[in-house]
Amino acid sequence: MTDKIKVGDYLIVQRQKYTKLQKFTNLNTIVNLGKDLVELRLAENHPYFTTFHLVPKQERGKRVYTLDALSTPSEIRNLKELLIKESGNDNRNIIDDRQSQALSTEEILKLREECESSSEVIGKLVENSKSFATKTEYSQEKYLKRKEKKYFEYITIRRPSVRLLSDIYWRLDPEKVLGVRFDTLSQIISYCGVCSVGNYLLYESGTNGLLPAAMLNSIGAGTGGKLVHMHPGNVAQKQALLAMDFPVEQQARCVSVNIYSVLRHFYQDKEASNDDSPAVEREEGINGTNKRKHEETDEALEATEPKQVKLDKQKQPWELENEAATSVMTEKFDSLVIVAKEHPQSILKALLPFVKSSRPVVIFSTSREILTECYVDIKTEASITYLRVTSNWMRQYQILPNRTHPDVTMSGSSGYLLTGYTIGN
Repeated sequence: MTDKIKVGDYLIVQRQKYTKLQKFTNLNTIVNLGKDLVELRLAENHPYFTTFHLVPKQERGKRVYTLDALSTPSEIRNLKELLIKESGNDNRNIIDDRQSQALSTEEILKLREECESSSEVIGKLVENSKSFATKTEYSQEKYLKRKEKKYFEYITIRRPSVRLLSDIYWRLDPEKVLGVRFDTLSQIISYCGVCSVGNYLLYESGTNGLLPAAMLNSIGAGTGGKLVHMHPGNVAQKQALLAMDFPVEQQARCVSVNIYSVLRHFYQDKEASNDDSPAVEREEGINGTNKRKHEETDEALEATEPKQVKLDKQKQPWELENEAATSVMTEKFDSLVIVAKEHPQSILKALLPFVKSSRPVVIFSTSREILTECYVDIKTEASITYLRVTSNWMRQYQILPNRTHPDVTMSGSSGYLLTGYTIGN
C-alpha cells in the first residue's frame, strides 16, 4: 500500500457528493461520470486526496476531459460569495413560466465550450436570469448548487475505505450487498468482537467482499488475527477486499474457502487420523520373523526392478486453502458471523461446533421471520444464550441555520440481527 495513485489500484472518484469505484487498470482507463468521460492517465503518481481540474479535450460530439492537478483545493471558487449580491424577501411574485432565462439552449452549450470554468458559465446564467435577484437567499443557494452540480469541473481521487465502499454498493443496488447498510455493518462488527487477536469465522453468500473486507480491516495489519471466509460458490466475491489493497501479510491471514469443500476436507482428515491409530497398533503386533520376511522380499524386488521416483501430485490452490482453513478450524474460533441469502439454520448447526464457548454469534437476515425461527430452534437446543433480535433504523439529518430537519427520502429497515453467546460445547 502506497500513498500515491498507481496503475492497478482501485480508486474512489468523487465529484461533489457523488462517488464511484473505479479500477485504474492501465493508463488508458476512462471513468464515466454521467455524460462526461474522464481520462485517468495524468492521475498516476499523484497523492491520494488530490483534487483535479477537468480540462476539456477537443473531440467532436464527446465530453472528454483530462486531469490537471490543483496545487491547493482553495482554487475552487465560492459561488455563493461571488454571485449572491442581493436577495428578495420571499418568492411570492416569482412565476415559473420557463421564461426567466434569457439564454437559449444553444447559447448555453456554446458557453460551455467558450468558458474556461464552470464558475464563468454559472455567472453568465445568473446575469441572464430575470428572477435570480428577486429570490430569497435560500432559493439562490439552491439554484447555485443545482447549477454547480451540473457544471462542476473538479474531482477528488480518494483511497477506498469500508465506509465509502459500503455507501457506493448500497446506493447502486442494496441487493448486491444482501441489504447490509453501513449502520448494520458497523453493528455486525461491534457484536462479533473482531479485533487484532483471535480466529474469526465468517459465512457470507454474496456481498461483493464487503463483509470480509470490513472484518479484515478490524483485524488490522501486523497482527495475529485470522479470518476464515466461507462461501457457497466456486470462487469468492472479493471486489471490496481487493479494493482495500491490504498488505500481503494481512491478506494472507484471510482464507476464502467453499463451505462444503472445507467441511468435507476437515471430517475426512479426522476420519483418516482415527483410522491410522488402529493400523499402527496392528503393525506393532507383527512378530519379528514375519517382519524379516517382508524386508527380504522388498530387497529382492528393489534388486530386480528399476527404481521409480514417485512424485507427489501438485496440490491445487483450493486444496492448500482448505488445509489452511482446516488448521484454524482445529484451533476453533472466537466468533461466528453468518450473512446469507439462504436460511441460516442449517449453516449455523454445521459451523457452531467450531466456535469456542462464551463467544459471540451474529446472524443477519433481511427477514425477521427467518431469524424468529432460528431463535426458537436455538432456544430449544440451548446452544446459545442471551439471544436478541434487533433491527437498525438510521435517519440522517440536515443541520443548517434555520433549516434543520430529517431527510425526507430515506431507506427503510436494513435487515435484522440475531445475536447471542455460545454455551460450552
